[in-house]
Amino acid sequence: MITISTDKNKLDVPFIQNFLKSIYWSAPRTLEEVQICIEHSFCFGIYLDGKQIGFARVITDYVVFAYVMDVFIEEKHRGNGYSSILINAMMNELQLKQIKIWRLATTDAHFLYQKFGFNSLAHPEKLMEKIIL
Repeated sequence: MITISTDKNKLDVPFIQNFLKSIYWSAPRTLEEVQICIEHSFCFGIYLDGKQIGFARVITDYVVFAYVMDVFIEEKHRGNGYSSILINAMMNELQLKQIKIWRLATTDAHFLYQKFGFNSLAHPEKLMEKIIL
């Protein structure tokens, strides 16, 4: 049975860190860095029969803006629609219902997010970034 939880105490932080350390969008993060990210984000764990198989987090002010980060499903569980279940739970979370602007970055999952109303930026020239490596 699939369940979604926003209870940070249920998250398997070593599992999350192990996945993130080798994925293309995240720089290698220590266990401590992953824990800090979790503490300062609204988090979602997805569980199959009580075992965590995926994760997502939202950085937000709960009214105006939210940024979706670190969305993943463990490789052996992909192809079963679990990422759609996870994103659907995120987009329907009562505590996030007031948010006006949602953003994220993806290289290869546009098809997933488009199902939930995400589109390319209307005015990408307005956005700026600063990256510190």
